[in-house]
Amino acid sequence: MGGGQQPDDATIRTSLTRSLRDRGHAVSSASTALAGLRSVVEDRPDLIVLDLGLPDMDGADDCVVKPYSVARLDARIRAVLRRVDTGRTDTSLTVGTLRVDAGTREATLDGAALDLTPREFDLLHYLAARAGQVVTKRELLTGAWRVPYGGTDKTVDVHLSWLRRKLGETAQRPRHLQTVRGVGVRLTAPPSPGE
Repeated sequence: MGGGQQPDDATIRTSLTRSLRDRGHAVSSASTALAGLRSVVEDRPDLIVLDLGLPDMDGADDCVVKPYSVARLDARIRAVLRRVDTGRTDTSLTVGTLRVDAGTREATLDGAALDLTPREFDLLHYLAARAGQVVTKRELLTGAWRVPYGGTDKTVDVHLSWLRRKLGETAQRPRHLQTVRGVGVRLTAPPSPGE
C-alpha cells in the first residue's frame, strides 16, 4: 500500500490497514513503491494494494476507483485472491487428522470442518506450516498476522485459547497445541491410541 503526495496519506493508509486487518487480512504497508518492493521481497505477500498516485511507480491488474468503501475493497481483494488460488496446486497441510488448506481457508479435524475466525485460521496455518517446531508468540504476531510486535502477548494468548477450544482441548489437556513454558507453542499430531 502506498500514498501519493497528499499530507493525509499516512492517516488513510493507517486506517485502511486497520480496517483490512479487522476483516481478517494480514497486512503490512509502505509509503513508497521502493519500500513496498523491499517488503514484497521479504514478506512475499499474496496480493499488493497499490495507490496509482505513488510518486515513484504505478501499475496494476485490477482497479478500484476512489472514493471506495473498505467493504468494496475487501470484496475485490477476496475476488483477486480466489482468482489467483484457482491456478495453484494442493495448498493443504496435514498434521495427524488435522488438515489446513490455505487455498480455501478451510480447516478440518477428523474430517469435520472447524469454524475458525480469519485470525484463528492464520494462527493454525502458520503453526501447521511449522509443525513440530516451537513458535514464539512474537513470531505469531509478526509472521501469522504481520502485526508489528508491540510487547504484548495477550492477543495471541486469547486467540490460542479460542483455537484450543475449537480443537477440543484445553491448556491443561493439550492434544495438538503444546505450550513450551517461557518459549512459545508447538503444533503436533497427538499420539495414536496405545502409544
